[in-house]
Amino acid sequence: MAEKTVTLAAVAGAHGVTGEVRLKLFAESVDSLKRHKSYNGGALTLKSVRPHKDGAIARFAEIADRNAAEALRSTLLTVSRAELPPLGDGEYYYSDLIGLNCVSTEGEDLGFCVAVDNFGAGDILEIEKPDKKRFMVPMNAKAVPEWSDRIVVEAAFVQ
Repeated sequence: MAEKTVTLAAVAGAHGVTGEVRLKLFAESVDSLKRHKSYNGGALTLKSVRPHKDGAIARFAEIADRNAAEALRSTLLTVSRAELPPLGDGEYYYSDLIGLNCVSTEGEDLGFCVAVDNFGAGDILEIEKPDKKRFMVPMNAKAVPEWSDRIVVEAAFVQ
């Protein structure tokens, strides 16, 4: 099985003429990026990163000028799942939930988790049923009493 990777950011474009890039963050903060020295299986070595407007500005050892920085546009910055910090009780990484099979508390096969979103009031799971229809469930103890190798959804929340 291929090693599972997690995307922490995406290159939005060049910043200036010296090879810096603008990043769109998918991680919690710039500090999450600083924990890792290399990305994309060692292809990119992080030299520096700092907060900037709605994301961050980064410099990679392998990128020396604006043209090289522009060539990275849309590149996803990934790390191995194994490199992420351990989780506390009740915590999860979105990537660990996406793709998990989902069942109701009554044993009904609900399909699988296709996305985790947060619109400001907490995480929401998007579940695709076997008939390809989708529904959303809040990721809280009342709606999702259990998750590990599968996601269990309280039957009252199934649409």
